[in-house]
Amino acid sequence: MGRVVKLLAIDTALEAVSVCLTDGDEVLANAEAESDRRHGEMLAPMIQALLHQAGCTVRDIGCIGVDVGPGLFTGMRVGIATAKAMAEVLQTDLVGVSSLEVLAAQAVASSAATDMDVVASIIDARRGEVFWALFRSADQEQLTPPRAGTPEECLESIAARGQSTCLIGTGVTRFAAVFEDGLRLAIADHRLAPAEWGVPKALSLATIARARSVESVTVDELVPMYLRAPDAEINWQTRSKS
Repeated sequence: MGRVVKLLAIDTALEAVSVCLTDGDEVLANAEAESDRRHGEMLAPMIQALLHQAGCTVRDIGCIGVDVGPGLFTGMRVGIATAKAMAEVLQTDLVGVSSLEVLAAQAVASSAATDMDVVASIIDARRGEVFWALFRSADQEQLTPPRAGTPEECLESIAARGQSTCLIGTGVTRFAAVFEDGLRLAIADHRLAPAEWGVPKALSLATIARARSVESVTVDELVPMYLRAPDAEINWQTRSKS
């Protein structure tokens, strides 16, 4: 594929709804809002407002990038379903990006990862667990596969590398004491990124999706990264066993 003329980025993997429209390296419009679990109600109007602000129509979109998780099941489902529906109707390219990748890019963009060897992207997975993956700070190459587990298991994964590390994400905010106490003993050189950078943003996702637009996938090939069964399924399984 040649140069992407207009790219729409959608990020609803966590508590916020975030959309961004770019033309090459130029950001035409960008919007973010806390959703309060109203992703489905907010996303379509935000996309319409975004296009109006940029003076564009949906027919101008040449590629759609969307956060495929891991994250909150409901939010992920809304964003992915919307991206798939639009891509199918408009016959545009479709690119999936992990929320953990987006966070790693934001750690670098915020300068929190400056002079750090590794970025640890950590998302609060609820139920006392986190989703995480480690990335090389210099080029955001993924060093470990995405995983779900306890904060202590994530801490062990970080400490095992023994490298200076920047931690970013809602999981860092939620379990800050666990990571601070553990890393103080394991790795002297570490840093927690500011909380305002800890939620994936469509603006950051757009940059990754644009660079990856030649690797677009079909609607059927785009799948969510759950890492763990949705909470509703876990609750049902728990009740079934009791």
